[in-house]
Amino acid sequence: MAESFAKQSDLQVDYLFSGRAPDAYFDMQAFLEYKTRRGFTFVTESGQIKHAKTLVKNNVLTFAKNVSALNIKDYDLLINDFEPVSAWAAKKAGIPSLSVSHQAAFLHHVPRKNQSLIDKVVTRCFAPTQYTLGTHWYHFGYNIIPPVVARDLVAQARSFSVNLNTHSQILVYLPFESLQNIRTQLHVLSEYQFVCYHPSIQACRRDRNIRWQPLSAATFKKHLVKCAGVISNCGFELSTECLSIGKPLLVKPLQKQYEQLSNAYTLEKLGLCSVINNLGAEEIDDWLQSKQGIKINFPTNCDSLVEWIKRGNWQETDNICQSLWRQVKFPTHVKDKLDKLLSTNI
Repeated sequence: MAESFAKQSDLQVDYLFSGRAPDAYFDMQAFLEYKTRRGFTFVTESGQIKHAKTLVKNNVLTFAKNVSALNIKDYDLLINDFEPVSAWAAKKAGIPSLSVSHQAAFLHHVPRKNQSLIDKVVTRCFAPTQYTLGTHWYHFGYNIIPPVVARDLVAQARSFSVNLNTHSQILVYLPFESLQNIRTQLHVLSEYQFVCYHPSIQACRRDRNIRWQPLSAATFKKHLVKCAGVISNCGFELSTECLSIGKPLLVKPLQKQYEQLSNAYTLEKLGLCSVINNLGAEEIDDWLQSKQGIKINFPTNCDSLVEWIKRGNWQETDNICQSLWRQVKFPTHVKDKLDKLLSTNI
């Protein structure tokens, strides 16, 4: 969306991010002079959320001060991607707010797994907005829009051919897993080459059959285009990118995080990925020997969405939803499964 907003000379757009330390953001050139706040963040260990430690780490008083200190009253609209500081500041100031996020899709009756009552409350109250526009891999009969994929990623993938049946390099992005566990499991699979991105890595280095990489959006996308498959947690963005360029996908969802568990459940039900709950060499090897990529064409241009936002009629979502879904193309067998899901009311 930042690229499309930059084309609008009559709009002033400012960006705010929270949930990380200020020095933990990277490749942020598209957002110019963005602002950061502490916000809230989850504490994870060994691939699962630690709720008790999350409660201890997040200071409610500091959060309230951040909300009060954020001067938002002169803005005409807040666009929110499940970011709590700006959402609550907009609510307090009484300015219009619109959520465009994957989390907003879970306000509808979409496939989900292990969503507790607390999860439902968090989905509704963590970053409340006046208007919502959820994003998902399918609309499931609701006013939900498809994801929009970076145009350059799709273009690069078209120009680069990869034989998925060879022992070509496998891309690994498991930021919630321990380095030692990743290393132990991948070293067993010595006949395969892996390139592994992790927030704990500060510089590129070779470790037998693993090439460790620090976080970088630019180099990550190059490896994504050239790889023969992806092993990751089950966040919405990377899963979408894999689907959009037809990369085989093995996911280990972050445990006790219903959004990732629901994402994995939906993808597996549609035959779009393989799912493991424990990171083990045997499970990875099974996938490596049978992996298949399935390609879905998603929109690659946000201009129509930005134009819809500019018009200001944010409660009327029918036309923008229909317009974007007309650009999506599912393989026949996936569309058949989606139709079956829809007819059985999920």
